Parts: sequence; C-alpha cells; structure tokens
Amino acid sequence: MKKIEVMRHQYVETIPDIVQDGFLYISEEYSTAVHKCCCGCGQEVVTPLGPTDWRVTVQDGEVCVRPSIGNWSFPCQSHYWIDRGHIHWAEQWSKKRIRAGREHDQLAKQSHYGENLAPGSRWAVFWTWLKRLFTR
Repeated sequence: MKKIEVMRHQYVETIPDIVQDGFLYISEEYSTAVHKCCCGCGQEVVTPLGPTDWRVTVQDGEVCVRPSIGNWSFPCQSHYWIDRGHIHWAEQWSKKRIRAGREHDQLAKQSHYGENLAPGSRWAVFWTWLKRLFTR
C-alpha cells in the first residue's frame, strides 16, 4: 500500500465508475465528494457536503476539505486532512472518541435540520442508507 500524499480535484456531475488514486471528485449537484482512502488501502471515501458535513474549497487551485476525514468504519481507520492539495496525517482516535464524535455529528444534524431528521423523515432515511452503504 502506497500512501497518497497529494490530492488533485475534479468537478463532476456524477462520480465516475473508476475512482483514481489521488483525485477528489466533487459533485456539486449531488453535494458529495469521493476519493480513495489516502492510506492506500483502496477503499472509496464518500464525504457528503453540507452545513453539518464536510466543506470543500479550492484555494489557489488547490483543494481543501474540512473537517478532517476519519475513516473509522474502514479496517485502516486512517485519519487525515486535505489542505491545499496535500495530505496531512492526524492522530488515531480511540473508540470512545469516535463514538463521541458520531454523537456530536448527529446532534449537529438534529439541531440544523430539526424535525427533518426525525426517525422516518427523508433526511433520516437518506442518512441511514448512506451510512449503511459505506460501512459494509
């Protein structure tokens, strides 16, 4: 496994069938970005974009993703930042910290979307589907 050190970006309408190493594919239409895990394990990382999820910006032609990407559902459990096209590795989180981070994310969604994230709502159903799709 070879770690990815530089990330280029490409705006796309839909995510391509073949995701290449070192590319962040950004679909503004579907508010999603996809790339292969930077540790080199080959897993596809999906980052939903939105007010309670990730943000992608381009500065001087280089891509930035905020907040950090923690692949806690992958065997590698890699954790990194994409900053101006460069990968910066972050510390590994404990299971307790991962659980707390997920709870924080859920509360942020409930606070932002209010009743729209109530069980059975379209957002809740979509979020559950998305999590299941990428935690297999």
